Amino acid sequence: VHGNRVINCSEIFKDNRADGSFSKTRGEVCVVLTADCMPILLCNRKGDQVAAIHAGWRGLASEIIKSAVGVFPDPNEEIMAYMGPAIGPSAFEVGGDVLEIFLAGAESQTSKAEISKAFQPHLDRYLANLYSLARLKLRALGIVDIYGGEFCTWTDKNQFFSFRRDSRTGRNASLIWLC
Repeated sequence: VHGNRVINCSEIFKDNRADGSFSKTRGEVCVVLTADCMPILLCNRKGDQVAAIHAGWRGLASEIIKSAVGVFPDPNEEIMAYMGPAIGPSAFEVGGDVLEIFLAGAESQTSKAEISKAFQPHLDRYLANLYSLARLKLRALGIVDIYGGEFCTWTDKNQFFSFRRDSRTGRNASLIWLC
């Protein structure tokens, strides 16, 4: 739904209108489906909680990462993140309105400068870097163990679905669970 709601995986069938789920139960799978938006998988160092979130630009702007990190009882620096396949910075065209939404949510001039670096002018639009925007959000929350961020769903047709590339398409599934 491109929001910021994160729910307990065991309650997913009661109300599945969310963009993330978490679990503390072994064998219970958190899954997120994407086709250009970024999946982010989270876990704590103790290995007793996981989460999966759908983080497109709307989710990032509405603080989906903060919502997901908030379901962990651990200090934020004890959380690790993996950024899965998403549309890459050379392919993700957005309008100036998207840049303005992120700038409006910036907490400082330094944040505004960092956000601006994630948007490269391209003709009359911008190329947005979802990976950079997610890293900024994660680091602002004190998370430093950040992995992934090297795949582009749009350019790698043999490996990934891409809605922007193909219009009608399947979905990429990203899963995380406790063994």
